[in-house]
Amino acid sequence: MVDRLRSAAAQLEAPACPDCHIEMKWFRSELLADEPTPIIAHLFVCPHCKRAAQTETIFKAGKAPTDKLSTPRPTASAA
Repeated sequence: MVDRLRSAAAQLEAPACPDCHIEMKWFRSELLADEPTPIIAHLFVCPHCKRAAQTETIFKAGKAPTDKLSTPRPTASAA
């Protein structure tokens, strides 16, 4: 889970404050939901007026192809 938080935080673009029009600073990230789809909320604060903003990162579920699994599934063969 920590890896998800780090990768999500690395891809963030800080929003601009609607009042001051300067880039907001990251404050913290927190996990909102883990199942069925992980959602991480990122909180930002304006260093000038202290206004807060939130953005969310939603992870898409990815499936590994069956031939890429660590133990391949047995395939039936006709004799």
